Amino acid sequence: MAKRFLILAVLAPYLLLTGCGIIDMIYLPPSEDTAQEIFEAANDAMGEKNYVRAVELYNKLRDTYPFSPYTVDAELSLADAYFLDEEYELAAETYKDFEALHPRHQAIPYVVYQTGMSLLNQFRSIDRATTILEEAHACFARVCEMYPDTPYVRGAQEKMLKCRQLMAEHELYIADVFWHMKKYGVAWRRYEYVVQNFGDVPEVSAHAKEKALAAYHNYRETGAKEIRGEREGSWKKWFKWL
Repeated sequence: MAKRFLILAVLAPYLLLTGCGIIDMIYLPPSEDTAQEIFEAANDAMGEKNYVRAVELYNKLRDTYPFSPYTVDAELSLADAYFLDEEYELAAETYKDFEALHPRHQAIPYVVYQTGMSLLNQFRSIDRATTILEEAHACFARVCEMYPDTPYVRGAQEKMLKCRQLMAEHELYIADVFWHMKKYGVAWRRYEYVVQNFGDVPEVSAHAKEKALAAYHNYRETGAKEIRGEREGSWKKWFKWL
């Protein structure tokens, strides 16, 4: 009997500790991943081109650990994940948010360039409004003017030309629409607008100049016919009255 009590006395602390451990495993929530673990998992997802998962993890890090040293990098990587996933509207918004929150960050030249790229990639067709192209052009111009020593300048210059090309083609398209509607006066003025404002897009400007001459000629011809028709109508009415 004494031996049994001795064994129980020795095993009691062990059983108590083991029991508590089992209870903790069953009832306590699992420990949260650290900011570093979430950041590394998100970067792994980026490397695997699993951008949806990367977005989820970068957002989790930002929301759970807003003051972590990994959070700023996660905010920028979040914008990159949206961009690589071709979610250009979300990418543009996230890059803009990053610049607003961290205006002195060393990556700002890259952020401004990527904002321009996100905006440019949202433009789908020359029959659409060009407001977004104007905003993209402004971003690329900022890169060239404010960060001339960065590696993004050459790309920004090329994209500025692309924006101007698309804006010129849009204006030419509108002028052509009026031409086909035989509204030659309006078409002539739109072609003239292209000539005067898009000299830096020579192929479009040259074509618009030719069409402007033709539109003006048709405009004058149409106007002359209308005047003759009005005169003839007036004479017919006068003779009919007589």
